[in-house]
Amino acid sequence: MDEGGNSPVTPAGNVRLKDVATATGYSVNTVSLALRGSVRLPRETRERIRKVARELDYLPNVLARALAGSQCYAVGLVLTDILNPVLTGVAQEISSALHVSGYSTLFATSNNEIEREIEVIRAFRSRQADGILVFPVHHQEIGHLVEMRQNQFAIVSLAPVSDPSMDCVCLRERKGARMAVEHLVCQGHRDIAILDAASPLGNFEKRDGYLEALQFVGLPVRPDLQILVRGHQIADGRAAMARLRKGAVQPTAVFATSDPIALGALQWCRENSVRVPEDVSVMGFDDTGYSRISDPPLSTVRFPVQGIARASVEHLQRLIARCGELPAPVRIQLEPELIVRASTAAAGAG
Repeated sequence: MDEGGNSPVTPAGNVRLKDVATATGYSVNTVSLALRGSVRLPRETRERIRKVARELDYLPNVLARALAGSQCYAVGLVLTDILNPVLTGVAQEISSALHVSGYSTLFATSNNEIEREIEVIRAFRSRQADGILVFPVHHQEIGHLVEMRQNQFAIVSLAPVSDPSMDCVCLRERKGARMAVEHLVCQGHRDIAILDAASPLGNFEKRDGYLEALQFVGLPVRPDLQILVRGHQIADGRAAMARLRKGAVQPTAVFATSDPIALGALQWCRENSVRVPEDVSVMGFDDTGYSRISDPPLSTVRFPVQGIARASVEHLQRLIARCGELPAPVRIQLEPELIVRASTAAAGAG
């Protein structure tokens, strides 16, 4: 003890797990569990111990931990498109959550190619990653992911996939799409189009939500108002809107399955003197930062970035903690939120 009665300060970089335990009043085992994000402890306990560990500048000895057990304390994260603001937001939150738990994050992007997805996952496995979080390229063609899960490897999909034998942490996309279209219906719109960039990748959740909303109120399902979009950029949305406007029926509202596609539709409208929302309402999906500053600001469905990141990290850590004897797969689905801005209005508002 020093003259003031306080414990001596350990030099930065030399703080031990025992020092964190002494400072918090918990056992070394409890501190270890908290820093690994164990759900066996209450959230308040984990957060208090992590706060003290940060204040003491505690650095986990990853090499010693790996030698003592079979873990390398690294998690692989596979994105489909590094330019997608939603995915990069999720990646940032996941990396922060893993860091707090003493894990490093291995990043890779599949560039929306299944072959590339398989390649980077193999690379993660070769580097002894303890688990993998993945946004799959195709939501139906996931045999390589299912095989890993069946071989007791901790892997979690961050998007809704078709096979129930995969662990999945995702948004209720069908419900979100239905909420978006129901909003347009309540605004008096009857000819509602969809710019669908999800179905070409095997994700039919948003399309099904669109169809359910129309069928629920007895509106006809028109194939000519369903435009498949092969791409995810603003330019792809702009081209899709141009195709839609060449049709015989001019919709009064458009639902796009992502914000970039909706922003592309807005761009086409500006360039062709089509007023939004007076002539056509435009609805997006994801609530990216760009949707708030677009002209006009975009109505959309919010993707819960922090919620998805937190839930996926916690579930993956539960799987990793099972040491190869995984429980039955689960699907954790988060609720969507409708965000109404100036790009949607009552039909005939102009």
